[in-house]
Amino acid sequence: MSYLRFEKALMTNLEESVPRELLRTNRSGAYSCSTIVDCNTRKYHGLLVVPVPELDDENHVLLSSLDPTVIQHGAEFNLGLHKYQGNNYSPKGHKYIREFDCDKVPTTLYRVGGVVLKKEVVFQHYEDRILIRYTLVDAHSATTLRFRPFLAFRSVRQFTHENSVASREYTEVTNGIKTRMYAGYPELYMQFSKKVKFVFQPDWYRGVEYPKEQERGYASNEDLYVPGYFEMDIKKGESIVFSASTSACKTTGLKKLFQDEVDERSPRDNFFHCLVNAAHQFHNRTNKDERYILAGYPWFKCRARDTFIALPGLTLSIEEEDYFELVMETAMRGLYEFMAGKPLTAKIYEIDQPDVLLWCVWAVQQYAKHAGREKCNRKYGKLLYDILHYIIDNRHPNLKLCENGLLYSEGKDKAVTWMNSTAGGHPVVPRTGYIVEFNALWYNALKFCASMAADYGDATEAADFERYATLCGKSFVETFVNEYGYLFDYVEPKDNPDWSVRPNMIFAVALDYSPLTPAQQKAVLDVCTRELLTPKGLRSLSPKSGGYNPMYVGPQTQRDYAYHQGTAWPWLGGFYMEACLKIYKRTRLSFIERQMVGYEDEMTSHCLGTIPELFDGNPPFHGRGAISFAINVAEILRTLELLEKYKY
Repeated sequence: MSYLRFEKALMTNLEESVPRELLRTNRSGAYSCSTIVDCNTRKYHGLLVVPVPELDDENHVLLSSLDPTVIQHGAEFNLGLHKYQGNNYSPKGHKYIREFDCDKVPTTLYRVGGVVLKKEVVFQHYEDRILIRYTLVDAHSATTLRFRPFLAFRSVRQFTHENSVASREYTEVTNGIKTRMYAGYPELYMQFSKKVKFVFQPDWYRGVEYPKEQERGYASNEDLYVPGYFEMDIKKGESIVFSASTSACKTTGLKKLFQDEVDERSPRDNFFHCLVNAAHQFHNRTNKDERYILAGYPWFKCRARDTFIALPGLTLSIEEEDYFELVMETAMRGLYEFMAGKPLTAKIYEIDQPDVLLWCVWAVQQYAKHAGREKCNRKYGKLLYDILHYIIDNRHPNLKLCENGLLYSEGKDKAVTWMNSTAGGHPVVPRTGYIVEFNALWYNALKFCASMAADYGDATEAADFERYATLCGKSFVETFVNEYGYLFDYVEPKDNPDWSVRPNMIFAVALDYSPLTPAQQKAVLDVCTRELLTPKGLRSLSPKSGGYNPMYVGPQTQRDYAYHQGTAWPWLGGFYMEACLKIYKRTRLSFIERQMVGYEDEMTSHCLGTIPELFDGNPPFHGRGAISFAINVAEILRTLELLEKYKY
């Protein structure tokens, strides 16, 4: 039995099948995404979605979907599925699905009378090419296949509507056609592995509706252009391969190309392998051979903070040290450009956020544990010391080292932490002043770099870092620890501290070096357990605190106010579980294993085989936001690695 497999009863029940999404990527920014019944429910969905750098910095849906039709004895059975206005689904091809399997590649089995048709899909690595193999498993009569391509040629953030500007021109190429709806876009090549007849029958399919956009309070309707249809005969046992790409392909090699891509895939036959597969989907290699980590799908780019938080889990925890080094090579260039005040050539967003440098030190610290301190010092020692001196010298535009040894950031008018939702141009959570995780990370960075300098660098420098750490640690306890046993989330020296119970204090326990005593660490952990812990991670705010809003639903503004006001985040749960193991050691192994069950349940929900961005903070803890989120996958992988270390 496959790990990711669904039977007919679920597939034909749209209430169960339509919410389940499927993501394939090429590790170069392009992706293919839809639901398991091939009914697009988001404007971000599409069979071929690619970046078009000549136009903008967004992804663009070229080929929205491809509807196959089985024809026997003149009777047509359309296997496609679209949602139209008025809650109408057509042509309801899902009723012919017998099973769906996503072990190695997404595989759908259709049965139409005596016809059994198998469809398999792969996205070619590092190429903007989606490949679909159709195999006629069984048929008792002559069978014809017809394919209608639905074209969009639009940004993922926009919609297309019937218009007179769209070009209807096409050019025949080997076993297919190429076409381009608008100037500035690349040509879309649609080709088959065998000779095919193309019938030019242009039309617009109007009123296609995307329910996920309705839920999010956005416009949700568009029209899609169908230039005509492809048609060919197929024999029992025969396989044909369809290719959609921005470049022509050698059609005689399509079958081999498809099989080679299948052979490269590792099976998603358990929880861990699903997460490894998801980790690889965040890889992004550009034309310049740079390496990045995308923050999530389908709408996130490469963000600096997310890169450094996710990097250890997505690489080191699955024994892929080489990819860590490749990403760091690109990121280091961006960091040095930022610290030198030069224009960025690395395509990393939000590198100016004040905690990015601190998270970078943490990521390098994890590398030292895996690769060894000597190798770490050789590759990243200079970067570590340069970062610390940059901060100590107060050269960061929004990270001031105060006389008490703590770091101060201004966040009233602009969000500066990971809690970055805004409404009306202002932060929903205006965290400003001494921010708890900034200073926990700062203390950890000073202690780690002091130990590295003592072993491999300058003893004087090591002593300086230790002196700063001692001052920071003393002020940290005096500033953040309150009489109720938890830590203030942030403290503005001129105002009252923020008494909200938030998860950011967990870092002061989970990090290798903590300014807190063991008793203080236990008290913080206990508060997090009582008030913040859910089966899907830590809540962003305690239900006992004012403004608790755990349901991430409704229009944009409503969701912005809920984003960090009670929603649950798996990546925070990763640091919580690390803190648990740090304090309670092996006695909490079974507890953490039970927590992992809450994440494994997500492998067959929402987007198959991965973890969404966040969850509602109240039962049933429904997944929300981006369908696949890098730091969540990373921290679960890192937790699984920690579990293994504590077991043996």
